[in-house]
Amino acid sequence: MLTNRQDAYGHQLYDFYKGQPVIECVERDDGYIDPSPTLPEYYLSEYKDWTHREKKAVPYAKGRVLDIGCGGGRWSLYLQKKGHDVLGVDISPLAVKVCKLRGLNNVMVRPISEIDSRLGKFDTILMIGNNFGLFGSFKRARQSLKRFYEMTNPGVRIIAESLDIYKPPVDPLHRRYHLRNRKLGRMPGQVRMRLRYRTFATPWFDYLLVSKNQMRTILQGTGWKINRFIDGPGPAYVAIIEKEVFSRSSGRFHKRN
Repeated sequence: MLTNRQDAYGHQLYDFYKGQPVIECVERDDGYIDPSPTLPEYYLSEYKDWTHREKKAVPYAKGRVLDIGCGGGRWSLYLQKKGHDVLGVDISPLAVKVCKLRGLNNVMVRPISEIDSRLGKFDTILMIGNNFGLFGSFKRARQSLKRFYEMTNPGVRIIAESLDIYKPPVDPLHRRYHLRNRKLGRMPGQVRMRLRYRTFATPWFDYLLVSKNQMRTILQGTGWKINRFIDGPGPAYVAIIEKEVFSRSSGRFHKRN
């Protein structure tokens, strides 16, 4: 559970919801600072303002939906209005408060590490807004995906967004950071970062950005496979990920026909 002083994301979201001007500031562990005045608006955006890739991805949602890192609840609220049973989860207490104020029926404070079968079974898992990155590392991604396999119904889909760090043009400063990560035994796009807003700052955390090939490698042997990628302008993309069938006789996963 984040303390009030650590909930920088929640404070900026709540202030923006209340009509105050907000600038999000991302700080990387090499000293790089990235301020953004537009992201808070994106976190609360309506369907008409979504990216083309998001509009193409949302029809893949079905059944009972788990929205991991739901933020301001934009996808959760949209799907709730469409009649889906939606559960939003976020590590930020104030983000959860904003979701409730905006009308999301089911939302709770819960880190990704504590998402398990106690929440019930799901037909769709959302990881939108580059939230594939919440896995944090190669190892934790595979551990979480195996856990998700056990808490989901047959035919489930994961709708996950990430950012291909190799797609040009690549800022030389980012390229040096990727090379530094390799030397440290980390994935190139494993970003150590924190969010800052006014006097609030989150704890440092790892955020994993992966190429399509890296995502495929992470999925191997976890019970999940890529159905398709949805691209847009720039390096961001959405992956539609589907469940494989586990054969008890062979002890292996097989693609569903």
